Amino acid sequence: MKWKKYTLTTTTEAVDLISSSFDEIGIEGIEIEDHIPLTEKETKGMFIDILPELPPDDGVAKVSFYLDAASDTEEMLSRVREALEELRLFTDLGACEIEESETEDKDWINNWKQYFKPFTVDDILIKPTWETVPKEHEDKLLIQIDPGTAFGTGMHETTQLCIRQLKKYVGNGDRVLDVGTGSGILGITALKLGAGFVLGTDLDENAIAAVGENLEANGISGEAFRVIQGNIIDDRAVQDAAGYEVWDVAVANILADVILLLQQEIAVHLKKGGIWITSGIIDMKEEVVREAFLSNPAFELLETTRQGEWVSFTVRKR
Repeated sequence: MKWKKYTLTTTTEAVDLISSSFDEIGIEGIEIEDHIPLTEKETKGMFIDILPELPPDDGVAKVSFYLDAASDTEEMLSRVREALEELRLFTDLGACEIEESETEDKDWINNWKQYFKPFTVDDILIKPTWETVPKEHEDKLLIQIDPGTAFGTGMHETTQLCIRQLKKYVGNGDRVLDVGTGSGILGITALKLGAGFVLGTDLDENAIAAVGENLEANGISGEAFRVIQGNIIDDRAVQDAAGYEVWDVAVANILADVILLLQQEIAVHLKKGGIWITSGIIDMKEEVVREAFLSNPAFELLETTRQGEWVSFTVRKR
């Protein structure tokens, strides 16, 4: 299908009003381009795998919308112009110029791939499935990942913190429980490091397909990595499927508030002496998570590691 793209050049301060007005006249979705970086408040506690660098904010924003080329575009454009004239009475719309272009259907869901390039975590090379292995990294342990719509390229600091701890604690034949598996990157890493079996759990059904595809890309049998959908915190079926006191290592790269809930559950699934690696903990939450572990008689706190603003705790079941 062909679409006509209309791009309005305006000011950043007017974007919210324009968005509301466009929604009222029947434009179902818009694309906003500006140079405003996310604030510290917005990024705190967020998982952002890939975030392109932006030039300095110049106060200019572009608001784009798409109309079916076969529809009555002039009628909609007339509504757009009327809405902008009303807004002009009480806000600065800047240049307020509309440019028209034509585009084919765009694969929006895969646009992020242009930013995902091969990178290393110590002696491990993490490579998108669609990229080639750089010659300078041919000697490294290779993990190939296409997260699809699940979380987990490996680029986020929390994932890298977990990978380093897996290198330290996973031994040959270990059984690993991967809570919030996403793309399966941590479970696949564990298998590449010598684990014998991984069970992944995730709330997102997309994780099941993502893990399957990534296992194939890494030449790993599906029998070595099982994924179930559900919440191990409160879903008895998931808890029973995970089994009790059977895991050598557990890993959870989620968020601090979820880890606070998990620390009441994970212990029953670990063997005595089993290791639990956690991350997804922003530094402002470090102390509350630390206190939870220290006050939990089931665990002994072994290590605290950090990367950027993120924290990882590794504990052992007593």
